[in-house]
Amino acid sequence: MAWQDEIQNGAVAQTSAVWNTIQQNIADKMPSLRQLSTLGLAALGSSQQVLGSALRYESVFTRQNQQGNSATCSTSGPASCHNTTAQANLCCFNAPGGALLQTQFWDTNPPTGPSNSWTIHGLWPDNCDGTYEANCDSNRAYTNITQILQSFGQNDLLDYMNTYWVSDSGSAESFWEHEFSKHGTCISTLDPSCYNNYKPTEEVPDFFNKVVGLFKTLPTYQWLSDAGITPSNTQTYTTSQIQNALGKNRGGHSVYLGCKSGVLTEVWYFFNVQGSVQTGNFVASDLIGSGSTCPSTGIKYPPKSSGSSTSTTSTGTTTSAQPTSTGGSGSFAGSGTLNVVSGGSTNGCIISGGTWYTTGTCATFTATASGSGFTLKSSKGLCAVSSGALTCSSSVSTGTVFTGNGNTLLYSGSSAFSSDSTPSGSTQATVYSGSGHSVGLTIQWQGK
Repeated sequence: MAWQDEIQNGAVAQTSAVWNTIQQNIADKMPSLRQLSTLGLAALGSSQQVLGSALRYESVFTRQNQQGNSATCSTSGPASCHNTTAQANLCCFNAPGGALLQTQFWDTNPPTGPSNSWTIHGLWPDNCDGTYEANCDSNRAYTNITQILQSFGQNDLLDYMNTYWVSDSGSAESFWEHEFSKHGTCISTLDPSCYNNYKPTEEVPDFFNKVVGLFKTLPTYQWLSDAGITPSNTQTYTTSQIQNALGKNRGGHSVYLGCKSGVLTEVWYFFNVQGSVQTGNFVASDLIGSGSTCPSTGIKYPPKSSGSSTSTTSTGTTTSAQPTSTGGSGSFAGSGTLNVVSGGSTNGCIISGGTWYTTGTCATFTATASGSGFTLKSSKGLCAVSSGALTCSSSVSTGTVFTGNGNTLLYSGSSAFSSDSTPSGSTQATVYSGSGHSVGLTIQWQGK
């Protein structure tokens, strides 16, 4: 009937109008994609413990495969702090913190780290003028750095950090949390928006790998020692002597020297970066601001009163104050790293799989007494010489029993090992027993 059709049509129209109003209200109140991103990061920051729980159940291999998703950047553009025009892409240009400072400690009271090495303080972005920003993203003030790095399979990195990135007044974990929260969050190229398909916390291993990698290229103790500047309770040095010793290894660029009561305690190395912090070129630069809090003369550089002790001569050959041995376990006991000596100088180390690597993080090995010698084990498993090649793996059921002559690793009574080539960059080289391959080498133990 006509009156029924009229009622039905009116009801449909009214329903349609109400629905349109609801849709418009939803659209008006719906957060933008940028707002959603911000809300997501806020939720991440407010639920660190939840994230920590999730990391425990996610495959390490999955997390490792999620790395390397940062922006692809050219390294041929202007270095940070040296641009003549405004840079829009801050995922490939560090700003405003364009000066990057790799800072190091010499702690003696209480002593921290090995007695023949400075330790890591951090990597700090400076605004190119001596000012700096800090604590730039409270949502990324992570409280589980160790767990995050473990979730990405960075156990070798953690081993290194636990030796060379330690605090004199608290736990290493709290120190790492502070450095990332205060300084890491202010590095523009590490912002989550700079990652393709960003996975929570993936900037954390990027930051810590970069700091450790940079620290390894700045052997302050060795550079000072090469210039005759060694820790002493009686000898003092001048600012000029220390600056010259360090600057000559950096194209003449000066560094910041920090003293407390005339005692040398800190060195800051300044860099500008072409490209991102993750993959860019670090270019040495002069210090910004005051050159030192040290006196011009009479600078004290005392030894660390305790701590692990390995020393390196000017040729790079590792020696030790521990007694040597012509067999048995030698100095091999507990935890340590396996440094490679080739061509008369130390060049890289053995990593967890048993291969030779010159640019990565040294693995920690455990030496355990066995029979007339000892076995070696890394995070990958027991180590063995199999088909003439050194390997460490969970598939090794019975580890090779090695012996030691002081700090030198012996296999079948010989210190000779060799490789087909010297690795560089990201390449690794297989290490063989004996001298049958083109590059001869020895393997030296550095105890922790």
